[in-house]
This record gives sequence, C-alpha cells and structure tokens, in this order.
Amino acid sequence: MTLTKTPICNFGEKAKGFNLLSIENKKVSLNEVSGENGTLIMFICNHCPYVKAVIKEIVQDVKFLESQGIKSAAIMSNDVKNYPEDSFEKMISFSKLHNFSFPYLIDESQKVAKDYGAVCTPDFFGYNNNLELQYRGRIRELKNHKPVNTGDSELRIAMKLIATSEKGPAKQTPSMGCGIKWFN
Repeated sequence: MTLTKTPICNFGEKAKGFNLLSIENKKVSLNEVSGENGTLIMFICNHCPYVKAVIKEIVQDVKFLESQGIKSAAIMSNDVKNYPEDSFEKMISFSKLHNFSFPYLIDESQKVAKDYGAVCTPDFFGYNNNLELQYRGRIRELKNHKPVNTGDSELRIAMKLIATSEKGPAKQTPSMGCGIKWFN
C-alpha cells in the first residue's frame, strides 16, 4: 500500500462525462448524478484502509448534502483481477454493509479515473451547479486510520459553501489514501 496525495484543486475544470454500470446493474451517467446545487464524484474502493476509516462519514455527509441539493456518486476504478476484494460482487456487499444512498459505479476500463485524474482512494471531486471543480480535498485529518477531530468534515463544509456560493474554499488539504490500482 503506497500512500498517495491528491493534487491541488484545478478550480473551474469541467466534470468529465461518463456512463458506468451501477451495483443495481444499470448504466448511470454524469447527468443523472448532477445536483441542482452541486455534484460530488468520489473515487473509492472496498479494501482501502483509508476508505474504510471514513466510509461511515462519507455515507452521513452524502445524506446531508442531498438535503442541500447536492447529488453524489462513487466510482471504483481498481484492477479487480489483481485486487479481487474490489470485485463487482464485493462492491454490492460493501454498499449494503454501509447503507449507500448514492450510486456505486464500476469503471472497468479505468478510463473515467484517468479522465478525472483520480490518483487515490478516497479521491473527492466537488463541483458547483455548473459542473466546475471547486473542491479536491480530504474529508478530514486521519492519524493511524482514525479521525483526528470531530465536528463537520472538511468535505461537508466545502460542499455547503459550494452549494451557496458556487465557489469552493481557497485553502484545501489534499486527500490521501491508497493509490489507484492500475492495470499492469
């Protein structure tokens, strides 16, 4: 497991379109997960200890953000041949275990991860209502895979700001986690 940090937010970069298979066995597009006040695209997987450390909070934040007019989707882009714990079947189990209220999509070709420039899990992309990137930060600080502080997450605070002002915070701390498991 190599710790990887996300790059600085490229403010204003447009969200890339996709049409991916969901765990409900239907295709889901960017337009279908775009919210009135913003959109959150998350790159996660089932096995990463960094994702596991914040998955409960991700689920809670997504439910709150939905009430703010922000829709969300999670994308799993890892190589499932070499990382079978991220298989489609295990994605279904993982989402049920954690009560996902958002689409969980598989990026089998890894094209979407490459289009977005995703580098790790979790990797958060927060867009305003014009699908312009405004947040590329973490959910919160972790130490030994445990949250350091309590209160609203940095992700929740940033997305609330985006919903009301269409702009993300100027200061953002990169997310970090396991690098995307690219095909060999």
